[in-house]
Amino acid sequence: MGVRRGCVENLTSHIPVPTPPISSPAPAVFEASALAKEFDDGRVAALQGVDFTIAAGEFVALVGPSGSGKTTLLNMLGLLDSPTSGSLTYRGDQMLSLPDPANYRAREVGFIFQSFHLLGTFSVIENVQIPMFGQGMSAKSRVARAAELLEAVGLSHRLNHLPVKLSGGERQRAAIARSLANRPGVLLADEPTGNLDSKNAAQVMELLSQLQREHRTTLVLVTHDREVAAHASRLLTMRDGRIISDSAAS
Repeated sequence: MGVRRGCVENLTSHIPVPTPPISSPAPAVFEASALAKEFDDGRVAALQGVDFTIAAGEFVALVGPSGSGKTTLLNMLGLLDSPTSGSLTYRGDQMLSLPDPANYRAREVGFIFQSFHLLGTFSVIENVQIPMFGQGMSAKSRVARAAELLEAVGLSHRLNHLPVKLSGGERQRAAIARSLANRPGVLLADEPTGNLDSKNAAQVMELLSQLQREHRTTLVLVTHDREVAAHASRLLTMRDGRIISDSAAS
């Protein structure tokens, strides 16, 4: 005997309908509140009441004219400088209260600078190993890790060359490999294409963007170049020590 339509409706009305999962936001890596930095006994205000949150895995570009406070802010994220007032946390911990700032820089953060900062008397593969010293790795593990990273940035054919034998683009690739040596959760890049021509700048940014996506690394980059900033997912625009705009990159 068939089941009447009304009975079917009554039966199905008691079957719970699953609700789609709600994606929780990524946890905050950095949070700043009323962050300020003064120099020259308060006569120069490099940062004035800066507030922001940067989530895990974000690619954020700090943009703005020279003197707007971009590098000062980046240095604070790397604990290369400290605020005059305000609050800055890393994964919920007050950064000024971290017991060992040097350990934070060594284990949590990879730095990429405009001037590469490769040691001229060391080969490329030796330069990439430098952050791994003091981390309890064997020499064999360090060499293997450095070789793996240099292959990832397209420099497997330059392992034993000195930096002077590399082009500007190759030196920056080596610096990127070095920044990833200890598998940091955060990359801080200060004008990483500033010393490169447009072709090498584009190649370096494509590589950096690819590595950021693959490793889901939080990347905060300072630049005055809008083409470089366009690789980011979010722009924090600064002027006179303040964030005047927080927007998605176009």
